[in-house]
Amino acid sequence: MTPRIWQVGALCRAIADALDARFNPVAVRGEISGFNRAASGHCYFTLKDDTGQIRCAMFRRAATLLDFSPRDGELVEVRGRLGVYEARGDLQLVVESVSRAGQGALFEQFLRLKAKLEAEGLFDAARKRELPRMPRGIGIVTSLGAAALHDVVTALQRRVPHIPVIVAPASVQGAGAPAELGGALRQLFALAQQGRVDVILLVRGGGSMDDLWAFNDEGLARALVASPVPVVSGVGHETDFTIADFVADLRAPTPTAAAELVAEPRGVWLGALDLMHERLREAVLARLDRESQRLDLVISRLGRPSGRVASQRLALSSLGQRLRHAASQTLLHRRHGLQQLAGNWPQVWRRDLQQRQQRLERVALRLQLLDPALVLQRGYAWLSDEAGQTITRITQTYQGQALQATLADGKVDLTVTRRGNI
Repeated sequence: MTPRIWQVGALCRAIADALDARFNPVAVRGEISGFNRAASGHCYFTLKDDTGQIRCAMFRRAATLLDFSPRDGELVEVRGRLGVYEARGDLQLVVESVSRAGQGALFEQFLRLKAKLEAEGLFDAARKRELPRMPRGIGIVTSLGAAALHDVVTALQRRVPHIPVIVAPASVQGAGAPAELGGALRQLFALAQQGRVDVILLVRGGGSMDDLWAFNDEGLARALVASPVPVVSGVGHETDFTIADFVADLRAPTPTAAAELVAEPRGVWLGALDLMHERLREAVLARLDRESQRLDLVISRLGRPSGRVASQRLALSSLGQRLRHAASQTLLHRRHGLQQLAGNWPQVWRRDLQQRQQRLERVALRLQLLDPALVLQRGYAWLSDEAGQTITRITQTYQGQALQATLADGKVDLTVTRRGNI
């Protein structure tokens, strides 16, 4: 029997009618993946479980009735009608209502790891480091075929073309991605310890929770914490969050934003350099003006050196004339004095001799008056002991002591028989 030949559109409509008659209305439970709300207000996502998946569309009228914001990984129950999207020939579930059915398995796993690492302090702000303002080198970890790499490199070339960029390639999706990402990071860690890399960008474009799951790996999170230099996470879109975002030193909403965070435009630094140059020039000119003013003041006080020398020479000449005049006058006075002395010398000599003879006679008379013999002639005696020591006080004597008395005409030996005060 020859099968009927269908038009494509007619076959799609026939399948849609069969589905509608066989299944609709239908209720389905599964995890949300790749949820996206279009500018029109319509929502598109995939509903999946371990054995299958189905595309879903929720039009704006139904979306406005949602009492929560669906997120990737959430387990939900949806109600709607199965059909065929004829433009692509895809099986599609047009969703009329969505309700939570509990957390999805991936999302629950994400929350458990997040709670564990947060309890260990890996998310603490005090652990996070500031980004270098002028990095010597920038490392990038991403896939060589990723659009994110092109966006990041373009931004860096535009803003800081003078800074070296080193790419450590790794898969960003799939079962082996976490290990590759960790290995790429360790390559950059070695370069960082050599001073060739000062900051690392971990970047990837947006996607579903499944697509970004490699960045929720515990081993990768601990590798990021061990980085010797700051790490910026630019994974997914602004609404996407991964464990890597929480442990990184800084999270950027997009890969391009991550590049901009570590790359202050060269024009900004050149402008700052120009400003510093202008300020330095003004400071130098101001200093020169002040020193020139000081020099003018010193010159005005000092005068011209030639004038100063002439003034000193005139003063020296005047002093020389005064010195010669004083020497001449002194010589005249000395000469006149010598002439007078020469004419009056015999008379002066005789007068001086008489004066000296008279002084000598007076001294001789005084010596005669002090002669001890004259004192002894008046009835006094001079006592001394056997050693010849003069006795002048009664305390120098004792009973039976032998003494000698010197008189005007001789000496007499005495013996002390009694002592008594006058």
